[in-house]
Amino acid sequence: MQSQKQFQRRFSFEFFPPKTDKGVTQLQTTRDRLAELNPDFFSVTFGAGGSTREGTKNTVIDLNSQGISTAPHLSCVGSNKEIISELLDTYKDNGVDRIVALRGDIPSGMGNTGYGEMRYANELVEFIREHSGDHFSLEVGAYPEFHPQAPNAEADLLNFKRKIDAGANSAITQYFFNAEAYFHFMDRLEKMGVNIPVVPGIMPIINFQKISQFSEMCGADIPRWIRKQMEAYGDDSESIKKFGEEVVTRMCEELLDAGAPGLHFYTLNQADASLNIWHNLGLDKERAEKIAF
Repeated sequence: MQSQKQFQRRFSFEFFPPKTDKGVTQLQTTRDRLAELNPDFFSVTFGAGGSTREGTKNTVIDLNSQGISTAPHLSCVGSNKEIISELLDTYKDNGVDRIVALRGDIPSGMGNTGYGEMRYANELVEFIREHSGDHFSLEVGAYPEFHPQAPNAEADLLNFKRKIDAGANSAITQYFFNAEAYFHFMDRLEKMGVNIPVVPGIMPIINFQKISQFSEMCGADIPRWIRKQMEAYGDDSESIKKFGEEVVTRMCEELLDAGAPGLHFYTLNQADASLNIWHNLGLDKERAEKIAF
């Protein structure tokens, strides 16, 4: 973890593109509340197989125009170089200077026919560099508990290194609830000679049932002691939120104290949970000092 202490800490928040007018209003309110924290950037997700391509693009351009850098997620699965080139040109023309480059998920039922011209994120990173040079700061995904489709841990680490070698600047991890997984992952990267900022992805616990279901799909482990305590609360949503806030806050403290280069919050387009963790960590003062200087 010593290698990460050289990087300036950064903080960011992730949204998904809304599908309804009510969702648009909620996202704007969430954005406005989180903007008061002076984050380094926002990001906006990209649906499986490009299913939210227009929604992502419109949301990013709108949010980016409001004064805080906003990065689109961009995946290569289900797309082609012509479409990606058009998106890159549009983003560049609208002042976007950061992209989260991902492989993406194959839409259900498409199998191997849904890949498109590029199958892996390192190919997407390489293509963006060929097309746009160094205009974009490129973020890629990292998996401290390893990608659910990786054949083994070593293969996953090598896949990650390919993305860095292709031109990625930094990485954001899948969320996790065990800081040791992140520390172990970083130690392995250091031994491989990988030295870029790898920012922990943080998922506030709001609805434990939904988090459990999503964690099953994405391979994020929920420690047994957390799961058992959550189960004990049953339908007591307030106790679940309070306990979840305490658990995630303690983990964030441990990560930052050990030298993690910031935090990236998966907000699910809601502000309260991320704001509570932020205030618990005492980050208001740090960001105020950044503005002052």
